[in-house]
Amino acid sequence: MKRRDFVLTSALGLSYIGLAGTPLNVFANQGFVGMRPAREKRTYISKAVEEELALIKKEIADPEIAWLFENCYPNTLDTTVRFSLKGEEPDTFIITGDINAMWLRDSTAQVWPYLHLVNKDEALKELFKGLINRQAGCIILDPYANAFNHGAEGSYWETDLTEMKKELHERKWEIDSLCYPVRLSYHYWKETGDASPFGEKWQKAAKLIVQTFKEQQRKDGKGPYSFMRVTERATDTVPGQGYGNPVKPNGLICSTFRPSDDATIFLFLIPSNYFALVSLRQLAEISVNIHGNAPFAAECNALADEVEAALKEFAIVRHHKLGEFIPFEVDGFGNYHLMDDANVPSLLSLPYLGALKNDDPLYQQTRKLLLSEHNPWFSRGKYAEGIGGPHVGEHMIWPMSIIMRAMTSTDKQEIRQCLGWLKRTHADTGFMHESFHKDDPKNFTRSWFAWANTLFGELIVKVHQNHPEILKEIL
Repeated sequence: MKRRDFVLTSALGLSYIGLAGTPLNVFANQGFVGMRPAREKRTYISKAVEEELALIKKEIADPEIAWLFENCYPNTLDTTVRFSLKGEEPDTFIITGDINAMWLRDSTAQVWPYLHLVNKDEALKELFKGLINRQAGCIILDPYANAFNHGAEGSYWETDLTEMKKELHERKWEIDSLCYPVRLSYHYWKETGDASPFGEKWQKAAKLIVQTFKEQQRKDGKGPYSFMRVTERATDTVPGQGYGNPVKPNGLICSTFRPSDDATIFLFLIPSNYFALVSLRQLAEISVNIHGNAPFAAECNALADEVEAALKEFAIVRHHKLGEFIPFEVDGFGNYHLMDDANVPSLLSLPYLGALKNDDPLYQQTRKLLLSEHNPWFSRGKYAEGIGGPHVGEHMIWPMSIIMRAMTSTDKQEIRQCLGWLKRTHADTGFMHESFHKDDPKNFTRSWFAWANTLFGELIVKVHQNHPEILKEIL
């Protein structure tokens, strides 16, 4: 379980890398005072991000949406970055917010919205290269870990019943922890053409990713990973002596935990297997085009083919009343779980991750069920509707799910509605939260959650690109 206490000024002690520039204007005359740290206290500054922020903010008619955008979009750079050089190699460590540790998932997602700007800003490019380097090192240290310390500081979770190391913050095996670094590397390369981060260390990490995926197909036993925790929360530990509930091997990859850091019920977590399929194809493309390594590319593609075939066979449920849909988890024995969780990868997010087309009939039918009472973690309240998850509990909506709903929608009215919900549920803080109660937005968790903040900024950038007329309205 992630710690949820928050002190804004705790972000201000991190190292600072800055570029010259001037602060953005704020809507002080309308009561919206900018919530960003003072410029000299920001942990990293990108001229390109600042310029885009100023440009888009001018196009937003709703002062509260503009204020949220100004606060949220640069939040990762403002508060979470530790950048340094290790010799001549850039190194970027990015904390998740109110926890002084780096998740492979969160760190990728936190910088993702800035990727389209890297060719305009060498400092931003160095930040991305540093994160690719850091993530490769983390994977080599332990491909089963989800969260890492900056150094060998130890962790609150050192007593977990698994193979902990001082460099690890937490060691929960989640498929997506190995997919997100591939997503970052692949799209950085496609955006820039720069292959400099993909040296021997990166190649070693790539081989470990494939090896770990194969181990967790569990064709030859349960594999080397197990996990248990002494806790009162059932979702924070793992049944079956730390290996999870039984599965029938079928080509899918087991994930002991979800991207929420909650334990899975059925280990074949479908959104994460879709994500792994995408990642394996990307690894193959990098291996051929950058390294000329056709055998490893063939290995990646063969594993991808196997996962893809298993998804087609085991990840479609034909229900006599609900029709066909994609389940959240399966076990290979015929059991499945109809639900979705707000964290990405989710079923809702599959088009965002490039796993399915938005207009895919199976995705659309699944989406319809997920955004309804058929999903036990969907809530509809006085202020908003959206998906939560067991990590926080019933009746708690995650802004991330509302943002992802808008990001995967082609319906302008639905996008407007989502922006309206986000505007009404930040509890006058100017930032996104982990979750809020469906009937009381001031009952929220995690005031400093950089992923959610930057993801909101990404949504505004996307709306500005695709439907700029929406931003000219008061929502």
